[in-house]
Amino acid sequence: MVGLELVVLLGVALLACRVAAVRYRVAAPVLQLGAGVLLGFVPALRAVELPPEVVLLLFLPVLLYWEAMTSSLQEIRRNLRGIVLMSTALVVLTAGAVAAAVHAMGVPWGPAWVLGGAVAPTDATAVGVVARLLPRRNLMVLKAESLVNDGTALVVYGLAVGVTVGEDRVGVLHVSWLFALSYAGGVAAGVLTAWLGVVVRRRVSDPLAANLVFLLIPFSGYLLAESVGASGVLAVVAAGLIISQTSPTVGSAEARRQIVASWSLGTFLLNGALFVLVGIEAQGAVRGLTATSVARALAMVVVVAVVLSGTRIAFLFASAYLIRAVDRRPQQRERRVSGRARIVSGLAGFRGAVSLAAALAVPATLDSGEPFPDRDLIVFVTFGVIVVTLLHGLVLPGVVRWARLPDPAADGAEERLAHETLLRTALAALPEAAAEAGADGELVDRYRRELEGALADLAAADGADGAAPGAFERDPRDTALHLALIARKRAALVRLRAERRIDDTVLVSLETRLDIEELRLTHPEAVD
Repeated sequence: MVGLELVVLLGVALLACRVAAVRYRVAAPVLQLGAGVLLGFVPALRAVELPPEVVLLLFLPVLLYWEAMTSSLQEIRRNLRGIVLMSTALVVLTAGAVAAAVHAMGVPWGPAWVLGGAVAPTDATAVGVVARLLPRRNLMVLKAESLVNDGTALVVYGLAVGVTVGEDRVGVLHVSWLFALSYAGGVAAGVLTAWLGVVVRRRVSDPLAANLVFLLIPFSGYLLAESVGASGVLAVVAAGLIISQTSPTVGSAEARRQIVASWSLGTFLLNGALFVLVGIEAQGAVRGLTATSVARALAMVVVVAVVLSGTRIAFLFASAYLIRAVDRRPQQRERRVSGRARIVSGLAGFRGAVSLAAALAVPATLDSGEPFPDRDLIVFVTFGVIVVTLLHGLVLPGVVRWARLPDPAADGAEERLAHETLLRTALAALPEAAAEAGADGELVDRYRRELEGALADLAAADGADGAAPGAFERDPRDTALHLALIARKRAALVRLRAERRIDDTVLVSLETRLDIEELRLTHPEAVD
């Protein structure tokens, strides 16, 4: 019965946190953690445990896949050098800095590196805490770093665990092979899975079947990568980025709207439930320590949190000055950010699901049968660091204002360009589309007037969106003409992205309007 009670309590907690987050503008993960801690006082829930394999095999593929799907590949390309540095060198430096700090506090080197590997990666889903605060470029760099750095961190973590329990060894060739297998194998598995997914999706017309194919892709990629010892995380991310590029031209409008609706709700529930469960298990981590070791563990949480932020900020400044010294190209100068912006990025290094799963996955015993040293301490400190880094979300709005970053709402030039292009494309294609639809001159004239009026409104900055003429009549010729224009607009959107004149996020936003417009014509009962 505890399972059913837990489901109901999780649902109530998520609802309450969502309402409070919207009303008081507080980051939802912070409230969800607090709700979990409160639920941990319920006697029936004290035995609740979140197996690490559930996080790695159920939560992580879905959450990372959707984050990759909603990321901007163009921004990743523009900032690839910085993202690679932050997802590789920064992760290793962070793990080493944490290991050195906790070793100085009495933790043996093996468990110290295990803790460092666990808390080194930032969390892609927790980045949503600052989604409305940051300009698109800053937000996408944070998301991309968080999507990729898990592969590096899990190699460091796995190697540290293996050495500590006596199953592994440290050597240059061995470590290089592990990293190469993790990255190359993971990306290859993701590419292969995405290709198969696209092939199948092209042959599936039923929206429910398309949804199922979409769901199978991340799990299949993760399974394929893990079966060869590669990074399942990178496989999911690679697959998600590829599918995001093919979605505008694969599948129907009905399938895309159904996928967006179901996955938006599903990822919200999974992500929220994960943070609530972290809060519930926090008490279990405390109960695994003595009164003396709790004080030591709390001190270690503070030290590790400071080391994480300090190392991250120092790396952001050092790498920026190094790049400036090496790369003097004009385009590189144009992409420079201020020191205040780097402070914001430094404080936005949230920890989450991967760190939690890694801490819980630490084995209980060594090969000799002895208990794994300081396992309870590792779990407690990881929980504490997740909480502390998420609490940064409470102060980040003030830091963002201090940093004087561009207003996120100001990223409108590309959207305006896309609106104008869609209207001009429809206007130019009107004669050809009318001939295909068998539309008469009166109908064509009406469409031309409405498109020209929308262009005039756009030129006057009246907020026209270029979606299409506003009348939705049931005349078959009207519907056929309207659908023909929508198809040409969708092709124009894809072409603008291919030419790198608009970002992926702009394409998704406008494609959503076109899909809804198409559904109003073909399935009016679905949107009315």
